Amino acid sequence: MCCSNLTTDMKKNQDTSALTFGEFFRRKRINLGFTLRSFCERYSYDPGNISRMERNILSPSIDSEKLAGYATALKIPRDSEEWTTFFDLAHAAKGRIPEDIQNNPKLLSVLPLFFRTARGEKLSKDKIKQLVAQLNT
Repeated sequence: MCCSNLTTDMKKNQDTSALTFGEFFRRKRINLGFTLRSFCERYSYDPGNISRMERNILSPSIDSEKLAGYATALKIPRDSEEWTTFFDLAHAAKGRIPEDIQNNPKLLSVLPLFFRTARGEKLSKDKIKQLVAQLNT
């Protein structure tokens, strides 16, 4: 049971983690039934800027209020996993670490291990055990 939930959650995360902020934004807008123009008219956004953002030509603002406005317009439930993904994708587009991670010393302490893994560097068994222990505390 636990493994199937984990696998299902991982598949959901893979679907969105492969998307850029712009792709995620565009999919949400289209799923709501908005054309670019109708979305921008409804929420008073500049169609040129939204179009460039959706095509990843313009990186999104990481201002919390601005992102919350976009998320609300896209009907993303506040404090949901999708909300977090939306903010994480915006920060990734800017090459920045989200504030909630920056403000959490425990998470910051495991970032070097994550970076090495992301670069394809193998971790020793001791480092893996250390990472698991830190994540479980």
